[in-house]
Amino acid sequence: MQIFSFSPFGYEGSLVTVEVDLRRGIPAIDIVGLADGAVKESRERMRAAIKNSGFDFPPERVLISLSPADMKKEGAGFDLAVALAVLEARDGGGCYTKNAQNAADCSTCGDVLCSAVVSADDVLVMGELELSGNVRSVRAVHAAASTAAAAGIMRCIVPAADADEAREVAGMTAYGADSLESAFNALSRPELFTERSESAENAFVPAGCTETGGVLFPSVSAGYEFADIAGQQFLVRGLQIAAAGGHNLLAVGAPGCGKTMALQRFPALLPLLTVEEAQPVTRIYSLAGLMPPQEPLIRIAPFRQPHQTATIEGMCGGGPHCIPGEISLAHNGVLFLDEAAEFRSSVLQMLRVPVESGRVTLVRAGRSTVYPASFQLLMAANPCPCGNFGSKTKVCLCSARTVELYWKKFSAPLLDRIDIRIPVENTLASSDGTSAGAGAERMTTAELRVEIARAVSVQRRRQGCRNARLTPHEVAEYCRTMSGARRLLDAAAVRYCFSPRAVSSCLRIARTIADMAGTEMIAEEHIREAVNYRKSCSSFLPEDSCG
Repeated sequence: MQIFSFSPFGYEGSLVTVEVDLRRGIPAIDIVGLADGAVKESRERMRAAIKNSGFDFPPERVLISLSPADMKKEGAGFDLAVALAVLEARDGGGCYTKNAQNAADCSTCGDVLCSAVVSADDVLVMGELELSGNVRSVRAVHAAASTAAAAGIMRCIVPAADADEAREVAGMTAYGADSLESAFNALSRPELFTERSESAENAFVPAGCTETGGVLFPSVSAGYEFADIAGQQFLVRGLQIAAAGGHNLLAVGAPGCGKTMALQRFPALLPLLTVEEAQPVTRIYSLAGLMPPQEPLIRIAPFRQPHQTATIEGMCGGGPHCIPGEISLAHNGVLFLDEAAEFRSSVLQMLRVPVESGRVTLVRAGRSTVYPASFQLLMAANPCPCGNFGSKTKVCLCSARTVELYWKKFSAPLLDRIDIRIPVENTLASSDGTSAGAGAERMTTAELRVEIARAVSVQRRRQGCRNARLTPHEVAEYCRTMSGARRLLDAAAVRYCFSPRAVSSCLRIARTIADMAGTEMIAEEHIREAVNYRKSCSSFLPEDSCG
């Protein structure tokens, strides 16, 4: 049996082989393998935990090797693995075999061990030890378990609080240890390791979820009811389309018009992630140490709203350990930039590549990692610095040059990647407390979800992804239009000077609208509505104009 642990770095991380050699000499503990201060301090924690758990510490000189030797090991997550390896070596179990050496050598190929050199008895161990011998929770358990499973290691011993997180990895059997003694006993009792059922129906589902049209949605919390939004039917309809197809959206309006309030309710329209979508999201949050309590699998789509002072490193990720940034934490979810024009221009321009590619590559100290970053971008902004440009009731005090510089922060290439653009008008309140648009019919969140569920269900069956992520080949295959609809789109492309990306965007939006209506072919009314949402705000956005 060989004991492995996990060293998190970036999205991939690396398995670490823990080996112990007992030899004659003055009693001491030596750790080799580029261990940092926290790992070296584990010598004293491990010694105290072994003694306080009722075990005898080996009287020989103890050499602990963490391989690969050229990779830095950091954090307290190695405590439990080192303690179990010492106890195994003390009892003659041996922790250095030819098989273990081959496995360590093979870890250089892509940071994943080859299953050909992994034994069925091998085990992944993670956990921090208290001096009393109790085991404390650590981060990156889901990432470690998925990496181990990919290498053919299907057993793991992790803190009891993190055991369900490890079991969410398909095929992984886990034992939740609350003490060093129970962890050591589990090594020789394989029946203690349990796994989650492989059936997707038995996957974790958050409490309070409801099913609409065969699609699960989270519960509607207080403050997330769209029926409370008055006079903004065009905005609410745009949000419904964006939620159904995963389209990027920009809302532009004067201060206090309600655009931020509406966009902050957007999570109520998003369906639960499938198990396949939730796995990479859970891995990212596990690596970042942001796993919600009592949620071993993140099924609710992330909704990230960073502050306007966010740096490039905070948005795209970085640091010594290449931790994920906001765009990766929003993977398979939403990144909402409120007051988007107040973000640094460099931060906004950094979004252009991840929005298109769905991933971000980080390079630190000669090592690189690739994080998934397939997020839906929502932005809210004022039309100008004073907020009154284009208002029918207020006077704009900004010069033409000021407005131009204000919108140049976004740049045309970034805005061309925004599918839906919505101008939000102020709705004036009357003396009786109702707004000017209160007479229009308002739809509840539950009613909006009906068409969203219909579209999401169709997309999952047809192409396995949202319409906003269709490739050019898939657009040609799935976005079939009636003859009149195609002529209407061609005329709009000439009239509004649409780029080829904008034309493709209109087809994707129209495909979503058709899916919401339950029709297979894209009709003229679908194209007309799609063009209407694409061309809005064109009077002041810094995009190429005709002529």
